Amino acid sequence: MQQRVRAIAAIGSRDAVSPAYARAATYVTGQLESVGWRVRAQRFEVPAGTSWGVRVPGGTSTNLIADPPGFDSTEPHVVIGAHLDTVPQAPGAEDNASGVATVVELARMLREQPAATPVRLVLFGAEEARVPAGTRYAFGSRHYVTTLTDAERRATRGMLALDRVGVAGRTVPVCSGGRGTASLARDVRAASPASVTNRCTNRASDHVSFEAAGIPAARLGSVPFDGYHSAGDVPSVVSDSQMRRTGAVAWAWLRSL
Repeated sequence: MQQRVRAIAAIGSRDAVSPAYARAATYVTGQLESVGWRVRAQRFEVPAGTSWGVRVPGGTSTNLIADPPGFDSTEPHVVIGAHLDTVPQAPGAEDNASGVATVVELARMLREQPAATPVRLVLFGAEEARVPAGTRYAFGSRHYVTTLTDAERRATRGMLALDRVGVAGRTVPVCSGGRGTASLARDVRAASPASVTNRCTNRASDHVSFEAAGIPAARLGSVPFDGYHSAGDVPSVVSDSQMRRTGAVAWAWLRSL
């Protein structure tokens, strides 16, 4: 997984409407298609604003929606996601190439051993806030949720966001958003040994969009580190073992369904 983190971070900062984001999306699409997933781009508009003190333009971004062959979005399934964009100051190795790399590894594993409950993978654009107060964020996941049909919304039994999952910690944070049911976070923790995870509340990733729509959701990751949203967010801060431990937590939950 470290190789994927390095490849994505080498592209540089990836504001959601930038050419660098488009290059990262092309790379990830190739990674997913190479292990048998069907990928389509879902386009949406993003407003201009300020991202951590830097003015960023408005424009079009994309979510990457990946499905296994035969997938039916109106039948019961779960979503695993990670955001692909970064703030303008950061190459985003931890935030969030680590989450993307782990999702791609889960994609490989799922093609070899499909889960009993079908899985859709989504790489979201424009998760990062575009105003100083952070009140306008998760644009890609909100767009994804709002475009679901009633049947697709009912069929989405849960969503797990992988965000900042590579900085080494004593455990894997499993966070609910605090504004909806915490049932999925409890289920994720129950599927792994108690010593592996810790409980937390976090409202700063794509799981909040699903939780706001009444869909059980949780986030894996959020260990603090000094390079957060800065030029110091480089591959050397990412631990392969922490990513693999996070992936194992997600895998245990999928196998429990």
